[in-house]
Amino acid sequence: MPDEPTLGEVVRRLEDVRQDLKEDFRELGNRLDSKVSMERYQLEQQARDEAQKLLLERVKGIEEARESESRTRREEAQRLADRRASDRRLIFTALVAPVLLLILTVYLNARGAGA
Repeated sequence: MPDEPTLGEVVRRLEDVRQDLKEDFRELGNRLDSKVSMERYQLEQQARDEAQKLLLERVKGIEEARESESRTRREEAQRLADRRASDRRLIFTALVAPVLLLILTVYLNARGAGA
């Protein structure tokens, strides 16, 4: 007689297979439970993208404000430099030029009187 399994052994083997399948399904269920749904993933990705966009806009705003402030300071410095140059010209025309003209006049009068 060939080596045929008895009915009890077949039942035992089927029970083992059933138990293995049960454990595999339980493990598969646990793995599926730990996965994130596609809808939730997309919502989280969208929220992350929006937060990144807001942050980028805020950084751009700060950079623009700094650039504007820097430009204003440069313009103010240029205005002050122009004002100083204007003041120097005014001092020259108001004080130095008349003094030079007075000295020239006195020199010419003294030279003319002596001649």
